[in-house]
Amino acid sequence: MSERNKAETYSESKKKFLYQYYKYLTLKARNDFFKYFKKYTKYNDSKSIIDIGSTPSLDDEQNNFLINTSNNYNITCLSDQDCKILKSKFKNLNKIIIGNGLKTNFDNDFFEISHSNATIEHVGSYKNQILFVKEMVRISREFVFIQTPNRFYPLDFHTILPFIHWLPKNIHRRILRLLKLNFYSKEKNLNLLSKNDLVNICKKLKLKKFKIYKYKLFFFTSNLILIIEK
Repeated sequence: MSERNKAETYSESKKKFLYQYYKYLTLKARNDFFKYFKKYTKYNDSKSIIDIGSTPSLDDEQNNFLINTSNNYNITCLSDQDCKILKSKFKNLNKIIIGNGLKTNFDNDFFEISHSNATIEHVGSYKNQILFVKEMVRISREFVFIQTPNRFYPLDFHTILPFIHWLPKNIHRRILRLLKLNFYSKEKNLNLLSKNDLVNICKKLKLKKFKIYKYKLFFFTSNLILIIEK
């Protein structure tokens, strides 16, 4: 399929009811996540923030955090993708950097708050996830905010498949390969976490002041919000 046809197919999918409903749920959830962020990190528009895992998309549901911080001129975006397109919509952004969230080039305590939305599950192995949290803690001097899907929600929002992600990870990945979902079958692209995983990461890093909040969708915990205070 040509790139043009791919774009047209994606464009057509946006007109469908299921896409619109998904967008509605995503926007609602991410606006709710921001309420947690604002409440528990003592956020205001003068705070220096790094958003790790920004995406090069202008769709409202993709970078909703940037919409909610559009009056803050101390926002830095770090991604492994080129996100310069974000400047066309978010004039307030201070810097947009292509980099590695596991090892940034910032000094200790460089930002007041480090923020990450739905990124830690995409950094690879459990060891990498520990390094990711460690780096976010290192470069922040007040709070760390990490939001991630809950592994034990009945539906995996990446593959739109129910329950199989509850199986041991090697079996889950084998099934994804059989279903031709090769991208998500690789640990480096998707490694879902549970609340216990987040607790264990914090314990391994000897973090004392942290809290995990549960966000519910249709009565089940769909997302986990980890807030670490320095």
